Amino acid sequence: MKNLKRQWKFIVVLIAGAVGLISQFALHSKSLFSIGNLQFPVHAIIIDIIGILMAISLLLEIFHDWKPGRYGVDILAVIAVVSTILIGDVWAEWMILVMMTGGETLEDYATGQANKELRALLDKTPRIANKLVDGKITEVKVDDLQVGDTVLIKPGQQVPVDGQIVKGTSSFDQSSLTGESVPVTKNPGDELMSGSVNGDVAVEMKVTKAAKDSEYQSIVALVKSSQAQPAKFVKMADRYAIPFTVISLIIGGVAWAVSGDATRFAEVMVVASPCPLLIAAPVALVSGMSSMSAHHIIVKSGPTLEKLARAKTFAFDKTGTLTENQLIVDQVVTDDKSFDQKELQSLAASVEQQSSHVIASSLVKATDKDLIHPVTNLKETTAQGVEGDVDGKHVKVGKLSFVAPGHEKLNVTSTAVYVSVDGKFAGYITLKDKMRPESPKTIERLRRQGAEDIMMLTGDHKQVAEKVAKEAGITDVRSELLPSQKIQAIKDVPKHLRPVVITGDGVNDAPSLTAADVGIAMGAKGATAASESADAVIMVNDISKVNDAVAISKHTMKVANIDVLTAIGVVIIIELIAFTGVIPAFWGAILQEVVDMITISLGLLAKTKPSDKQFGLEEK
Repeated sequence: MKNLKRQWKFIVVLIAGAVGLISQFALHSKSLFSIGNLQFPVHAIIIDIIGILMAISLLLEIFHDWKPGRYGVDILAVIAVVSTILIGDVWAEWMILVMMTGGETLEDYATGQANKELRALLDKTPRIANKLVDGKITEVKVDDLQVGDTVLIKPGQQVPVDGQIVKGTSSFDQSSLTGESVPVTKNPGDELMSGSVNGDVAVEMKVTKAAKDSEYQSIVALVKSSQAQPAKFVKMADRYAIPFTVISLIIGGVAWAVSGDATRFAEVMVVASPCPLLIAAPVALVSGMSSMSAHHIIVKSGPTLEKLARAKTFAFDKTGTLTENQLIVDQVVTDDKSFDQKELQSLAASVEQQSSHVIASSLVKATDKDLIHPVTNLKETTAQGVEGDVDGKHVKVGKLSFVAPGHEKLNVTSTAVYVSVDGKFAGYITLKDKMRPESPKTIERLRRQGAEDIMMLTGDHKQVAEKVAKEAGITDVRSELLPSQKIQAIKDVPKHLRPVVITGDGVNDAPSLTAADVGIAMGAKGATAASESADAVIMVNDISKVNDAVAISKHTMKVANIDVLTAIGVVIIIELIAFTGVIPAFWGAILQEVVDMITISLGLLAKTKPSDKQFGLEEK
């Protein structure tokens, strides 16, 4: 609403100017009344009323949101407007109003979408549940479910509320909630989290928590809570506001004192209008955002660039971010000398080829097609494994308790499937998350770009997380975290290591993306809760774009700082000229427009390519 209000201010000023031009130059309107030497024709009255209202509005904003530094340029803008009203220079006043409201509108455009929507997250919230009443299915609203109700979860359906399985065994994909890369088998008595997705078998569940208290809804609440308490950052222009204001007032005050004419003060204040200062950063930020877009990165707000440029800590989710959310074969360990690794994998993949389980499909995908043979007498035991005959051998693949019930427990920390052939334990195959090929290089480049701390935040198990982190080059690993614990880990980052940037892709990442100073979502798969909650979205399946985002941000802020300082320098020079009285207020306003054009031209340099050093490509 505030952005819309500013846009209307700009439109009203333009309309007032158009009406004033018609009134003065087309209708040649005469003065309706005068005060002293000041004449008040229709166009002057219209523009003065608008000027007074704008000045009052700006003063109210100053008192309403008192921001250290920010009030400097705002007060200077009010002084410039009031000065032109007092000396009766209507068109100088109008040009200041145009620059002031136009600068605000441009700034809003550059820093838009301050209130991010949770559309995707809310769209994916379960709304309908299959309630069982006397053995019959009744569709009810999720919000109407009560603790103790029995609900049927069909294959592929999302769990509507938290509950406990009372009948059936199936695997549930919890990756978007916990970060676990492998579906988890749930048996009668096990707890289910809302938002997890059922596998291939229907189960009956008893409701243990109402919808408002369930896991998925708590994540929505966490996102809203995080958005309600955003990190506070001082905008770049604000840091220059007070010294610029003080210098301008001193020059204007001395000019008044020396000349004894208040008009001289007004003339200095006109050229001291802070519009170039207000426009410089937004133009550079818009250009930087455009450059981001060209590199397949959507940045939702201008201040994000400033935070990225100064970021000292980077955090990453594991599953789907550093990894591809796809399992690959890690080790093939044989226990029987009659089988080599190649043959063991061939037998296991052959039996698994018709299973839809993620481990089975990953194993089949990782095995050469020539090694996958026909299988007969195939039988699948839910949540246990599969068995069948391959090349005259009876092969069982699955849990150790299924393939070799009497075998001693093995110390295997990775995701694994066990294999027996003709009733004899033959070995096991471990699988691991497939690392994105660009992940290690991304981490290395971030360190070259100035990252002081890089950490992994994941809900996956410690052993799995540490393996992935070691391969990626990350030493700070936090595993087995719930969404609320991820947020806490971000909040615990000390002040000297901020701003903190987190990159993720799952529903469970949404709260931490909003809690961080900058949240980056991997959005190549479409609109998700993560990308809706993020400050920036990478639109291609390439995590190295984080490096590009940092490089473009550093380049943009370098250009913006040069632009702001140049604008201040030029304006102060013009103020010193106005000090002598050789620049009337109207021509001072015209010179302000020239400075604005210089400012805009410099700001557009942010669209140029960053240096190799900013990209983190310099030699070590």
